[in-house]
Amino acid sequence: MCGITGWVSYDGDLTGRRHLLDRMTATMTGRGPDAGGTWSDRHAALGHRRLSIIDLAGGAQPMTATTADGTVALTYSGEVYNFRELRGELRARGHRFTTASDTEVVLRGYLEWGDALVDRLTGMYAFGLWDGRTERLLLVRDRLGIKPLYFHPTPGGLVFGSEPKALLAHPDVRAVVDLDGLREIMLGVKTPGAAVWKGMRELPPAHMAVLDRTGLRERSYWQLRATEHADGREATGGHLSALLEGSVSEQLVADVPLCTLLSGGLDSSAITGLAARELAYGGEALRSFSVDFVGHSEHFVPDGHNVSPDTAYARAVADHVGARHTNLVLDPAALADAEVRRACVAARDLPVGRGDMDHSLLLLFRAVRAHSTVALSGEGADEMFGGYWWFHDPAVRASTGFPWLTAATGTARQERTFLRPDLQKALEMPEFAEHRYREAVAATPVLDGESADRRRARELLYLHVTRSLGGMLDRKDRLSMAAGLEVRVPFCDHRIVEYAYNIPWPLHVFDGREKSILREATRHVVPEVVRRRTKSPYPMTQDIRYVEALQRQARDVLAQPDAAVFALVDRQAAIRAAATPWDTSANAPGQRLLLEKLLDLDVWLDLYRPELEL
Repeated sequence: MCGITGWVSYDGDLTGRRHLLDRMTATMTGRGPDAGGTWSDRHAALGHRRLSIIDLAGGAQPMTATTADGTVALTYSGEVYNFRELRGELRARGHRFTTASDTEVVLRGYLEWGDALVDRLTGMYAFGLWDGRTERLLLVRDRLGIKPLYFHPTPGGLVFGSEPKALLAHPDVRAVVDLDGLREIMLGVKTPGAAVWKGMRELPPAHMAVLDRTGLRERSYWQLRATEHADGREATGGHLSALLEGSVSEQLVADVPLCTLLSGGLDSSAITGLAARELAYGGEALRSFSVDFVGHSEHFVPDGHNVSPDTAYARAVADHVGARHTNLVLDPAALADAEVRRACVAARDLPVGRGDMDHSLLLLFRAVRAHSTVALSGEGADEMFGGYWWFHDPAVRASTGFPWLTAATGTARQERTFLRPDLQKALEMPEFAEHRYREAVAATPVLDGESADRRRARELLYLHVTRSLGGMLDRKDRLSMAAGLEVRVPFCDHRIVEYAYNIPWPLHVFDGREKSILREATRHVVPEVVRRRTKSPYPMTQDIRYVEALQRQARDVLAQPDAAVFALVDRQAAIRAAATPWDTSANAPGQRLLLEKLLDLDVWLDLYRPELEL
């Protein structure tokens, strides 16, 4: 796993502007703490920061191949899990390899197959490739968008990088956020391609972009398709089980210590069970990690959807599979630490955090990194198999609007009442949310003649895979890479996504529960106590001391008469949230959200000093 960046300019000679590329590359040090490198030619310059995972001695980047017609150079981030098979095929075609890395497989694969290489790759990746033979830049992002990739046009070319901060380090890129950017921040839905920063674009999942002297072009190279599902329940469970076993096996390949992130829910327990079984064949024991809060299990108060704390279930799984388990216990002071918040906002480049859920995740990743460089996680299963409670609520299923937002607010109208009233009016959030929702639903792949119920089930799954999962993956990538940890997500293998999308909804819920078919497919590695457990979301602390710390920090911001954040946030609403005693009333979640957003926005404005075009 790494950080990449680059710059193409057809109007000038970049060989004398190395200092700018160095500045951009340095912003990616967190993503690649082990090594760094740059390469430049007249019209192209590439930068790379490396987190060494495979072929520790080799695989340095940017990597080049010299041909009779010019140099081909690659800066690459991620992992191609089928690189060994591709290397064997390329060797049979006459290619010689000097490293054991998957990077060289991608480079040689391009020399052999050109752009069609992308159809052969399985994994998570983002890369920029400069073909000096044709003076052409190719940008590629994996099918699910597990690894990020951003670009911004510049005079005579463009700059690109793993994160916006790399692009913002270039003098031709201004840190501007307009109303459209604010809408993306406030909505809580990650629109494919939107990057918030004005003029910047995130390459959408499963897309490639080509830049040459004639201009910039994007195209999709993969998409979900609706197909008939002929397998019965037993065959479906068996095939899904085989797909998961294959994905986990591929993703256990590494030359560094690895582990799993284990919450005690079905998804992470399945990944842990499969990984432990695979490693046991070679006589290895798996390490697993979870996060908890001081007093959380003892004082846990269930609500309608948070039904049980994780700790006992994670321990049960670890004992069941023989994993060496570590439970990181955090106190309110650590969760509310202002420097932790600052690190989370800096990692994500935007004030789109989830408060203590982000903070605990970053602290967990830092703890894991002391023991492992690679972790396997269970992201994606809820989106692909209908795990969230709102999939099963008739009122939410029937409503128009992104279901996870409707579930959170009780309405399809997405308004942010903590914003200044004039800004609320200018943003027109309900209209923006409806437009984005209808845009996504209209793209849902369906089969001719499908019933309304079948079509609605597809719409809900498609919404989650294309509009919800991206935010989850971005959160996991940014926070893990800020700690120098590579997190792999076996459920996000495109073959699993394709299969799951076409499983009829009655199979997803055949026993009257969420993720029925996934429970069936993983019963051989998941203990019964977890198979019976009702889904609980990622944990939030219920400790009143955390919210009281937020209120103290908010009062510090309010004490600054010229605080920039009040160009966005309604000061009177912030005063009420900071002064009202914390309780568990119906208004409490909104109060907590306001405090978190106020503090995140305050940090973001201080870190990035964006120009706000309101």
